[in-house]
Amino acid sequence: MSRTHVHAWLATDHPARFAASARVFDLGGLQLSVVSHTMLRASRPAKLIRQSDPEVFQLHLLRGGTGGISQAGRDATVQAGQFLLVDSSRPCHGWRGADDGPATSLIVQFPRAALGLRSDMVGRLAAAPFAVRHGITRVLAGHLGHLAENAEGLTIRDAQAVAAVTLDLISATCADRVEATALLSPESRRQALLSSIHDFIRQRLRDPGLTPATIAAAHQISVRHLYKLFEEQGVTVAAWIRRCRLEQCHRDLADPRQRSRSIHAIATRWGFTDATTFGRAFRTAYRMSPRDHRDLAAGGDPLERASAQLSRPGQEGSSALCAG
Repeated sequence: MSRTHVHAWLATDHPARFAASARVFDLGGLQLSVVSHTMLRASRPAKLIRQSDPEVFQLHLLRGGTGGISQAGRDATVQAGQFLLVDSSRPCHGWRGADDGPATSLIVQFPRAALGLRSDMVGRLAAAPFAVRHGITRVLAGHLGHLAENAEGLTIRDAQAVAAVTLDLISATCADRVEATALLSPESRRQALLSSIHDFIRQRLRDPGLTPATIAAAHQISVRHLYKLFEEQGVTVAAWIRRCRLEQCHRDLADPRQRSRSIHAIATRWGFTDATTFGRAFRTAYRMSPRDHRDLAAGGDPLERASAQLSRPGQEGSSALCAG
């Protein structure tokens, strides 16, 4: 990891018990790592910086365990659920681990110039942990978690596009921390706003009254501006909401823990108020009825079930297959 990331001296207090794993993804404009390890100490003194400095930042999202760091004249403790920015051009010393299990984290490494912030602002961010809360920090944390789960299947073109979005979100988050959003490029502000809107919608999918007007009002923009943001993605606001709701229904219908919950209840839970509309939308999206999808996920055969239903007296023309 010292060779893959920034060169540092690494050590552990218990070599015989040390265990670690790492997955590293090169996304073109940045590098994403998923790391897990027992107690580890890291040091990057001025001597190593003079020998080699790639002039990068590392944004750490600690997901388990605790840690500590000293950099830029600041000593800080890092807890699970916090972000931490580390500057490769400043000496630092730190540790990370846990007594009852490994420390786990997501690490994004990217060029210092990508933030577009003055050096004095960067100094305020280095080694200053901040928690994942509502707003842009939660959007960024959710984005990085989803990216870590899907990075392996990205094409080169997709990886570059995702890297650009990720850097925009990181820039927006850091600018927000130092109250310097005016320094962001128009594209970074647009992407940060769109990501915030996406997160707002996902958190409210169960509300059947979710409308473009409520979404626009929550983000202090006009409905017209909201429509324009989604048009640039090639989708309408309503279509995006419907797609997100269908994805949740698709997941729940395949969940064996929810077999006792009716299809109608699952659809209603995610904001669909009309069974016919839900069934039609589900078929259009997944080329099968909700019930057939549930049967396939459970290892059943939808064709056999359909044949059995049609062969029963009085079942001809039953709406069960269509209602899903």
